[in-house]
Amino acid sequence: MLHSFAQLPVFYLGLLGSLLAGLATGVGALPILFLSKVTQKFQGALMGFGAGVMLAATSFSLVIPGIEAATEQTGSEVVAASIVTVGIILGGLFLCLSHRYSPHEHFIKGPEGANPASLKRIWLFIIAITIHNFPEGLAVGVGFGGETLANGITLATGIGLQNMPEGFVVALALVGEKYSKWTALLVALMTGLVEPVGGAIGAGVVSVAKPILPWAMAFAAGTMLFVISDEIIPESHRLGYEKGATFGVILGFVSMMFLDVTLG
Repeated sequence: MLHSFAQLPVFYLGLLGSLLAGLATGVGALPILFLSKVTQKFQGALMGFGAGVMLAATSFSLVIPGIEAATEQTGSEVVAASIVTVGIILGGLFLCLSHRYSPHEHFIKGPEGANPASLKRIWLFIIAITIHNFPEGLAVGVGFGGETLANGITLATGIGLQNMPEGFVVALALVGEKYSKWTALLVALMTGLVEPVGGAIGAGVVSVAKPILPWAMAFAAGTMLFVISDEIIPESHRLGYEKGATFGVILGFVSMMFLDVTLG
């Protein structure tokens, strides 16, 4: 089965992997049809878990392979480390500018960006989640551009794992804002579908020019780090249960690390 997938072009692998990871957001939101209330402590732990998964995915599936690819291309560890450093910074700056100039609203943090009052609140939520999900799809797409199929599969699995609790938290927050359960489920599903867009872009770029691979991996890592630090961890801590969120980060990190070692 894996051999058959390995024969597919990188673009289609990235598109398919990021699509499946994005659909996990909708799958994770399904319990909202049966539940309408979950403790804030549990919500914080779920968000922390997602942050831990993303942090491990950034480290083991993007930064390390990116350094290895750059070292192989340049023959210099110093140059390789420099390439990945610059790429991470560029990725972080890209997400920073996206946050600054795109009107959006976080469920706990509140409104951000340019003139958020000009849009209905649900659209502000959708834009916020879209900004959050795009880097994840980009990372999956880039991951399939490496030398091994296992790296892309690990990333897609890890991001999908992270998306499931995220989808539930998103749907739960929308229900709390008095939207119907079916609307909350649909919004969670639709926001996950931005990931194949990022996946197609990432896979397309690295399939056209292999030398771009370490830059793309580092850029994706930078966008993921920005989301983790600027958004997910602060959101989880604002619920007032920092310890639960912290242990969620640890559990998510070791889960993704285990997946990376066993699948990679």
